[in-house]
Amino acid sequence: MSPTSAALDLPPETVRADPRLIVPLDLPTRADAEEMVERLGDSISFYKIGLQLLATGGMDMAKDLKRRGRQVFLDWKLHDIGATVEKATAAITATGACDFLTVHAEPQVLAAAVRGRAGALGVKILGVTVLTSLDQDDVRAIGYGQTVVGLVEQRIRQSIDAGADGVIVSPNEAAMARRIGGPKLLVVTPGVRPSWSRTDDQARAATPEDALAAGASHLVCGRPITAANDPRAAAETIVREISGV
Repeated sequence: MSPTSAALDLPPETVRADPRLIVPLDLPTRADAEEMVERLGDSISFYKIGLQLLATGGMDMAKDLKRRGRQVFLDWKLHDIGATVEKATAAITATGACDFLTVHAEPQVLAAAVRGRAGALGVKILGVTVLTSLDQDDVRAIGYGQTVVGLVEQRIRQSIDAGADGVIVSPNEAAMARRIGGPKLLVVTPGVRPSWSRTDDQARAATPEDALAAGASHLVCGRPITAANDPRAAAETIVREISGV
């Protein structure tokens, strides 16, 4: 079930975008993504562009979004040898097309990304700890002997040591990330699902309010908004739900 404009307590014009809420444009084409941005209007100010859209004009769209005054999260999850990641980060940040950039949380990879960013300090490097679709059985199947929580903790500490600005963790680990990283660490939580939506493929999910209360600085919420009959109404409902947190 998705909310409608009638479910809102206040007139739509009183709802303003909350920069803590990030909407992923995980859509097949740039035309689809542009249509979604148009439908959301000024209810959303921060967008995530992932690998699907990268192949169909994602970088050009990122530049256009920045020109329109939006913030952009490039969810590339860079992972390669240090030299390659350093050069890729330098090339990406030189475009001026992003505010957040994700890198897998391995010490060599993160350190290389931080070097590649160089003077582009407006771009925040985020270490991806453990994907929110993975549970304990998945981590064990990959070959890790640690618990999910133990692996996330290790990667939070490695991200901080490498000079990253923040981490990507599930809402379940947001409090731990905040405790370890302190008030300045960016704690970005995918796997956010309002109480009125399905969890889909998120193994470690939480509501927007709970994620922020636990220590998240930013929320990534996709399908509850983009798959809703009225995406703007869904976005505004979430903004209202987190306004007091």
